[in-house]
Amino acid sequence: MRLVGKQTWVFENQIFLNSTGTAVGPKESLGPLGTSFDIKYDELHCGEDSWESAERRLMVDSIDSCLQKVNLSNDDIDFFLAGDLLNQNVTTNYAARHHQIPLICMFGACSTSMETLAVGSALVDAGFANRILASTSSHNATAERQFRYPTEYGGQKPDTATFTATGGGTALVSKEKGPIRITSATIGKVVDLGITNPFDLGSAMAPAAADTITRHFQDLNINQDEYDLIATGDLSGVGSPILKEMVKEEGYDLGNKHNDCGLMLYHSDQEVFAGGSGCACSAIVTYGHIVKELISGNLNKVFIVATGALLSPTMIQQKETIPTIAHGVVLERVQGGE
Repeated sequence: MRLVGKQTWVFENQIFLNSTGTAVGPKESLGPLGTSFDIKYDELHCGEDSWESAERRLMVDSIDSCLQKVNLSNDDIDFFLAGDLLNQNVTTNYAARHHQIPLICMFGACSTSMETLAVGSALVDAGFANRILASTSSHNATAERQFRYPTEYGGQKPDTATFTATGGGTALVSKEKGPIRITSATIGKVVDLGITNPFDLGSAMAPAAADTITRHFQDLNINQDEYDLIATGDLSGVGSPILKEMVKEEGYDLGNKHNDCGLMLYHSDQEVFAGGSGCACSAIVTYGHIVKELISGNLNKVFIVATGALLSPTMIQQKETIPTIAHGVVLERVQGGE
């Protein structure tokens, strides 16, 4: 691996995305990408006794699905890189207890999917691991209880609010040849333009996405034409136009190259306010739909930029602004498929 420019890692060995696993809740399974997911639940409890246990079930299911596809077991994996939205990363910690894979626990809020994938790829490229799992999850009810108001409260929300996706997504990374290569990653900076409204995270996160995308272009001396798709994590219908305008001011026109996972995940008539968000949003769209589009040849090269709002209820109550971050990973289809 070598550092190119200020923030971009280029992987010098051939690093592959060998397998993925996804598990989702009811709204996600009924959305336009529903057929792309491995495991689908028709109610939010996912057969468990609590919301938190349900989220754990989603992460565990995604891990099991990922491993089963390539006939591997927990003992075949060197490290488990994962994180979630709940305090002390409890979903991740309990999933790691279940799977007994050495854990590197990480937190990037909703950017965690690409943070874990980037760092895991770097570990494999440097020879510090042979196989790693990168995983994340979120659950609408657990996130509402922790960050806003429990769903039972029935609090009203503005149209700028986003809807936390219910799901878990996992990827297997190694040097063993597979259908998709991981070729580079751009690590984001914390960006804070002074947004204080936790019900408008799209506006808060758009500057971080713009910063990472423009830095990626500058580091590699490329532009948007390098990619078939540049997908952000969860900017929603509010943040996506802001991102395009900010990137355009830097001399790049994303045009129809850009889409947002939070907009791809749900039908326009589903009650999700401005669109989807949460750690699972970019994870399940990428590891479900986008990976299948790459394998089929409908896409050849994509840049996935997962965005995260690094807020806590305590800091919001203290009227602090919302720091944000975005991490991006490049996925390329191996010509000729597998």
